[in-house]
Amino acid sequence: MSDSQDHDAPHEGPIKTPKQLIVTVVASFVVPIAIIVLLVNYVASGDRHGAGSEGMSEQAVAQRIQPVGMVMLKEAGGAVTLRTGEEVYNAQCSACHASGAAGAPKLADEGAWSARIKTGYEALLNSALKGKGAMAAQGGGEYSDYEIGRAVVFMGNKGGGKLEEPKAPAAAASAANGAASAASASN
Repeated sequence: MSDSQDHDAPHEGPIKTPKQLIVTVVASFVVPIAIIVLLVNYVASGDRHGAGSEGMSEQAVAQRIQPVGMVMLKEAGGAVTLRTGEEVYNAQCSACHASGAAGAPKLADEGAWSARIKTGYEALLNSALKGKGAMAAQGGGEYSDYEIGRAVVFMGNKGGGKLEEPKAPAAAASAANGAASAASASN
């Protein structure tokens, strides 16, 4: 009969009061959260990189976020610097006209330029501005019509022509004259 008495006895656990129950419930939530926070801090702390990886160095980050382009704002009526025909040729036209790529006449090849020069400056300028054959409009560059005209004269004259330099546009001419008169007044 002693066995039946053991089974009928009330079960007693470690929690005997309501205060102990509250402490146990709170601890069962707070302790795991504290352990998780400590583990996250341990894992995230320090400067850990993969072996041989420079991906997070200041130089690598700066290179990845460098600007792609640049915007330049100019005030209306400000001094305008116009490029010479040779500057435009060296910057844009020489890519094809130096080597004769895609059928472009080479710079000093008088035989290739003679037929083109006979058509006149206006026809050459029109081809340069609107594009011809494999050449894009303005040779793919972003220059003023006046600068393209200067490049046409430069290339035509190197090819045996006697083309005259185009007249500067009125706005550029007045800005250049204003800059020249300001420079002479300061002397």
